[in-house]
Amino acid sequence: MLQRLLRMAARKPLGAFVVAAPPVAAVSAVVLSQTSSSTRAISSFSAKPSSARFSTAGADAQPADGQQPQTAVLARRSQNLRVFVLNRPAVLNSLNLNMIQLMTPQLKAWDDSDQCKVILLMGVEGCRAFCAGGDVKDVVTKASTRRPEEIAEALKFFQDEYQLNHLIGTLKKPFISLMNGITMGGGVGLSVHAPFRIVTENTRFAMPETAIGLFPDVGGSFFLPRLDGELGTYLALTGATLKGEDVLFSGIGTHYIPSDKIPSLLARLAEIETDELDVINMVLEEYVVDQPLKKWQTWSLGGETAEVINRCFKYDSIEEIVNALESENTAWANDTLTTLKKMSPTSLKVTLLQLRQGRKLDFAQCLRMEYNMAKEFLRTPDFVEGVTAKLVEKREPVWSPSWENMGSLKPSLLHDVYFKRAPAVQSGRPKDSRLPSEDLVFLNKRSYYEYPHHTLSGLPTDRDIEDVMTGKSRRNLANSPITKPDDVVNTFLGQWGGYDPSLIFETDQPADRRAKTTIAMEGGFGRGKSGLKEKVTA
Repeated sequence: MLQRLLRMAARKPLGAFVVAAPPVAAVSAVVLSQTSSSTRAISSFSAKPSSARFSTAGADAQPADGQQPQTAVLARRSQNLRVFVLNRPAVLNSLNLNMIQLMTPQLKAWDDSDQCKVILLMGVEGCRAFCAGGDVKDVVTKASTRRPEEIAEALKFFQDEYQLNHLIGTLKKPFISLMNGITMGGGVGLSVHAPFRIVTENTRFAMPETAIGLFPDVGGSFFLPRLDGELGTYLALTGATLKGEDVLFSGIGTHYIPSDKIPSLLARLAEIETDELDVINMVLEEYVVDQPLKKWQTWSLGGETAEVINRCFKYDSIEEIVNALESENTAWANDTLTTLKKMSPTSLKVTLLQLRQGRKLDFAQCLRMEYNMAKEFLRTPDFVEGVTAKLVEKREPVWSPSWENMGSLKPSLLHDVYFKRAPAVQSGRPKDSRLPSEDLVFLNKRSYYEYPHHTLSGLPTDRDIEDVMTGKSRRNLANSPITKPDDVVNTFLGQWGGYDPSLIFETDQPADRRAKTTIAMEGGFGRGKSGLKEKVTA
């Protein structure tokens, strides 16, 4: 990154650029109740599949005669550590409404408990997925009936899911997502907003929603535009999969820890007697495997590929992106074009508008925008067609409009349909807690324009590096530009690593009293962060 910015500086004044689950150590198990925040230990913990039942009725399929129904989510504890284990291995831990409604009240209780110091979310042992996405087949089954009450129940999934996503991103307690396997769609929403996102050699990350006629939701409009350059745009439109270390290199993961180290890490986390984020971060750093500079320079979407992505995906229309890829005339660009042309044209165009708006919105605003979009997508033919074709009938979808008629999707029309406040979904029966609210209401009032944990647990983005080079890395202080590579690296080594609570504000505060919208690299005191020097230098 640093070398690329310096090359650009030679052609342009520096101030002018815009860079645009393994076996687990024994801990205690917990039974959850949605009617009570209390928990009680019942057996020794492992992340193995369980047939123990939560004390609330679930929506999962009933088992064969003589068998116990399977628990969709296990809740465990060991000393000061609390663990959720996603336990639907037969469907790759896909997220359904029952799981969301079991996790949310317990997560709130743990966040308020003095006995809980750290919360961790993982997939069940033996499953190759952390969470492969939301269970959209059930959502589409309801939406495709076109009956208002069924559409309302389908929307309830999105409402409760987004509330959980927001809660994870605004918890007071440290939250760790162990992305040890397939992490896609709804699974991304359970992980990407957490301050600590562990990546292993088994991690497979993607946001593949445009392939099923949807859009990258669960906060995708917030985190994707904040990745390096146009990487988030590329991932959102193509649904490309990142593997293992590349999830770290992209900035999506915060710590790369081999899966065979997870048991000892969990035992170590259980011993921690504080909920201070910097302490948790230092513990995770003890288990990280360092990546050499060459890997940072040659990862799948870095280097020259990153430059091509930035050139081609910087535009604000799909047509311009397609023209730019055609102009590249390389094997990579042609493959990318082939992929794009398989996606829903409606999804592509709406997603691009979504990402461009998300750059300017805070976390809560992004999720509210997505909730509004979800209301309309439940009425959009491509969502039903995409899920039915891809996930049920195993065929290629027939999009409406087709790729050839994509020009009919004018930006002004899409804005009016998907980004203006959608009409309320009529339930056809009295409103109650089982049906969605007209507006998305969160479980707390916290929000931010940038992740407050980014400078603590994450690695610098291109924009962070540019800010140091242009003297903008400290809020309200004018620094001299730094252009010598060694000086830039030493600045990060000396200042990176601090948590920035000043970025958090209450959403009911007047706009002029809200927190800062930009990151300040202050207070890190040079805390050791694996990959920091390599990321800045690459």
